[in-house]
Amino acid sequence: MRFLPHPAAEDIRLAAVMHALSDPARLDIVRRVADGEVTCGALAEEADLHKSTMSHHYRVLREAGVTHTVQRGRLRYVRLRRDDLDARFPGLMESVLNAVAAEAPA
Repeated sequence: MRFLPHPAAEDIRLAAVMHALSDPARLDIVRRVADGEVTCGALAEEADLHKSTMSHHYRVLREAGVTHTVQRGRLRYVRLRRDDLDARFPGLMESVLNAVAAEAPA
């Protein structure tokens, strides 16, 4: 099993979070993991992106502190670090998720 680096909650920086959220594909990942843990494979199946591109997006989100990834067996699970982000930047994720939901096609 490979080590997946995650910043400590106190090391999460706003600039890194905003950069991670600046890409539509990453915003879609955040929207889809907002309600709970999802496998990387399930996220990739729904996206119309190459596997290496999805891996890049997962890494950017994880290293910025937006998501947490854990490996269980052969599967990797991604979840939003909502509590950590809300503690560091109150209201940010709620605003982002509301904006993403408002832009989503009906």
